[in-house]
Amino acid sequence: MSARSQSSIQPVALVDERLLEQYDGVSAFPHVSRTEVSGGNWLKIVITIALVLGPFVGLVLAALVAWGRLLSIHDIVLGAVLYVITGLGITLGFHRGATHGSFRSKRPLKVVMVVAGSMGFQGGVVEWVATHRRHHAFTDRPGDPHSPYRYGTGTWAQLRGLVHAHLGWLFRHDPTPVERYAPDLLRDPMMRRMGAAFPAFCVASLALPFFAGWLVTHELHGAWTALLWAGLARVALLQHVTWSVNSLCHMFGERPYATRRYDRATNLWPLALLSFGESWHNGHHSDPTCAEHGRGRRQLDVSALALRGFERLGWVDKVRWPHAEKTSAVNATPL
Repeated sequence: MSARSQSSIQPVALVDERLLEQYDGVSAFPHVSRTEVSGGNWLKIVITIALVLGPFVGLVLAALVAWGRLLSIHDIVLGAVLYVITGLGITLGFHRGATHGSFRSKRPLKVVMVVAGSMGFQGGVVEWVATHRRHHAFTDRPGDPHSPYRYGTGTWAQLRGLVHAHLGWLFRHDPTPVERYAPDLLRDPMMRRMGAAFPAFCVASLALPFFAGWLVTHELHGAWTALLWAGLARVALLQHVTWSVNSLCHMFGERPYATRRYDRATNLWPLALLSFGESWHNGHHSDPTCAEHGRGRRQLDVSALALRGFERLGWVDKVRWPHAEKTSAVNATPL
């Protein structure tokens, strides 16, 4: 999808306009969705628990296995390679590509990136895109699915909101209608199929390091350690880095670029490398369809560097690079 077509999408609001007009940027969000039911869909909650806690348990097990011994080099290398592949799948395949239309890619590369992103255990591509577009439509206002300001701006409210923005929102029954926020993906049979195949991609994401570890070491022990480190631990790290952009990058950091009223997206440099440039979040929210989030000289954006490489190879085109007038810092919009 081109940047022009994506930017023309105007999602139908889930929130009464009067609630948005009444919001003062300080108070807790009102009850914003008629479909939001605490403890709603139990099957979805069970699946979410498995997707969230499974990798974390794997991380704990990996730490116990490694206690008092050195990690094998193949576990480290395999984990790093898969982290980069799946991480770029999220940042380029899911986020800058499918969600914002920041560039147009050749079909084979598009498939590879979406498959890689699906192996990150963060949901199917259609639902992921719909949720993120909804986040941009209502950033830090009633209707935002994962704003840390949901419960207000007091100390306890902020702590509660931080947990909600990081992973608590995953357990709420607050569905985002994909037919409103991702109609273009629903019209694409390939995207629908890849979204439906999300469970299979999760299995492949763990099976790949297991069999790679077995092939390298010719031992079952090597297969299991590869599964723990390059599989579960790698997934857990990528999940929490991504969720930190939702939570930490709306509470801590700098806001050099102007954004919409009440949008508190920040630039948080400590997460820049692990997030492949996604933590330059204020830059992203100032121009959501721009392909490069890191605008300053020292703002490392690995995703943008990879995209430049793809562009030189002729694998992508119509890339929306930042305009010169938008690369200079300006005062953030007051809240």
